[in-house]
Amino acid sequence: MSKKHLEISQVSIEFPTPSGPFKALDGVNLSIKEGEFVSLIGHSGCGKSTVLNIVAGLYKATTGGVILDGKEVNEPGPDRAVVFQNHSLLPWLTAYENIELAVKQVFKGKKSKEEMKEWIEHNLNLVHMDHAMHKRPSEISGGMKQRVGIARALAMEPKVLLMDEPFGALDALTRAHMQDSLIEIQQRLNNTVIMITHDVDEAVLLSDRIVMMTNGPAATIGEILEVDLPKPRNRVTLANDSQYNEYRAAVLKFLYERQRNPEEKVA
Repeated sequence: MSKKHLEISQVSIEFPTPSGPFKALDGVNLSIKEGEFVSLIGHSGCGKSTVLNIVAGLYKATTGGVILDGKEVNEPGPDRAVVFQNHSLLPWLTAYENIELAVKQVFKGKKSKEEMKEWIEHNLNLVHMDHAMHKRPSEISGGMKQRVGIARALAMEPKVLLMDEPFGALDALTRAHMQDSLIEIQQRLNNTVIMITHDVDEAVLLSDRIVMMTNGPAATIGEILEVDLPKPRNRVTLANDSQYNEYRAAVLKFLYERQRNPEEKVA
């Protein structure tokens, strides 16, 4: 890992509501190095997606801001690609055509038609979807759609890959396969990833650091856990690894002891 290239600095955001402004985030600070895999975890409504949307340039912070490689982020751009829980593929286009749309947007005038074709096929191959490139979303499974969504994001050659619970809607086995694919891709590309998850095991398996958010309103970073386990990681080996289980226990302790829902707290 080299220089710190993504700085989230003193980020707060308020949304107008009929009963006055609602402060969703308060003073979020986070430095992320190039090639780092960071997970955001916390209870529903703790502002995880809001942080991701600010980094994506979809929301503008009320105070503070985001700097990526020395430039302020204030709008969406191809240097930050987002993968949502819902694959968001265009249903009338094939897997190949969905990726082609993004590639043409980013590389128009930079890659020839043949280079674009090779690049699209390369990214489909990266997520093991080259066999289904001419199928439409209705003809492939949920896991396959997510693979195409990830390939489309990677094909934009983003500096930062933003993932909002990308495997949340998948069954356990497909989810495990997707996590393994993501480990493999990140090992090959060394790209920076910020991922939102509710799954503690997923966070420990994939991350270099786990950022634990406090409950909203005015949510902020409660704790950051460094996950010092060698990569690539194997889920079967890790199941009996005492360090892995310590990390897992630390996240659970934060979520279920320090950040219980207010109505569960004893008066």
